[in-house]
Amino acid sequence: MDAERTPKLVGTVWGLLVLNTLGSTGAETVVPLPRSLIQMVTMGALVAAFSLALALNLRLRVRASAFLFLLTLLLVPSVIASADLQSGFGALFRCARLALFVGTLWLLSRWWDGGPTFVRHHIRMYFLVLCTVAAGALVSPGAAMPDLYGGRLVGALWPLTPPQIGQYAAVIIGLAVLLVLGGRTDRRSAALVIVPSLVLLMLTHTRTATLGLLVGLTLAIGSLTLTSAAARRFFSWAVLCAAVAAVVFASALQAWFLRGQSEENFSNLTGRAKVWDALLAAPRTLGEQVFGMGLGDKSFDGLPIDNSWLAVYHEQGLIGIALVAAVFVALGGVALLRPPSLARACAIFLISYCALASYTEAGLGDASPYLLHLAVAASLLAQPAAAAPLPVPDPPRRRVPRWARTSEVT
Repeated sequence: MDAERTPKLVGTVWGLLVLNTLGSTGAETVVPLPRSLIQMVTMGALVAAFSLALALNLRLRVRASAFLFLLTLLLVPSVIASADLQSGFGALFRCARLALFVGTLWLLSRWWDGGPTFVRHHIRMYFLVLCTVAAGALVSPGAAMPDLYGGRLVGALWPLTPPQIGQYAAVIIGLAVLLVLGGRTDRRSAALVIVPSLVLLMLTHTRTATLGLLVGLTLAIGSLTLTSAAARRFFSWAVLCAAVAAVVFASALQAWFLRGQSEENFSNLTGRAKVWDALLAAPRTLGEQVFGMGLGDKSFDGLPIDNSWLAVYHEQGLIGIALVAAVFVALGGVALLRPPSLARACAIFLISYCALASYTEAGLGDASPYLLHLAVAASLLAQPAAAAPLPVPDPPRRRVPRWARTSEVT
């Protein structure tokens, strides 16, 4: 495949995919938005993304990708389990959404070349989302930090929950830090992203996103320490500052981390463990164990599952779990085999963040921000397309005079 410049409209497609995965449920907004209207906007964004990606890639040129191949296979148990309509017609609608989502990623894979292009699109789009969150907090602080969520930051202009905001902030903070260490952006531009995003992350009191950021950055920067002096300096200073903060602000950090919860509530992960136990204890047929119950809203008995692996087991069965696990094995294996580089570090950060967050957040089995994070990792791990060799002109033919063209005399 010829090396080529990524069209600017690819960023628009990526933004539409981000809009589609924002969801339609969350806190009450300043201006009430009907859920049907939000769903129309998000689904319209996905259809527009697929159509625009198809227009940019009319020849259907794609890059071979184990990640996308496994996501395509994930459609099989999803459709099989949803076909009996046990979960209603909404299950088939979600299957169609997942198919369009994966199809759009296939079309965009043409421009996956191991460069930071999609990292920049990812940071820009989620930073715009965070700007709407900040604007909502300025317009209506009461609606942005309601008592219903314990005073945690929510989306007041678009319905976003604290875990969503924390996830977006943590991911772009980590990627921006790595771009600075890799010399792909200047410190001033990175600070304009990192500082406000860090403030929003703290206001959400999201433990999963905070731990994912710290663990992901530790692994990513650790992968650069052997080849980057800047990474070694940053890692040393970060460890020193973390040690000092742990001693000086121990009580404040503990209070922030517990969020006023009792030890019992904290130990069962804010009630998640009870839902998980009930889900695993529910009777299932062999078919439901293998293929699942069909794509749903990631809930069980009306309560959120909040665990990607159990949500996949519930909706796509053991086959779905095997395919999602294979995604992490494929991406993680490729990342470990690559030589140290900025692209590898960014991929390690995204993979490790998604793996850690999968314990308390759902989304790995359906169109979600987590699949977009992993898609960026896959684009970073793709081999650069080799440029086509330039055509070599034929050597000029030497002209032979007519008198010299004599036949051999025998």
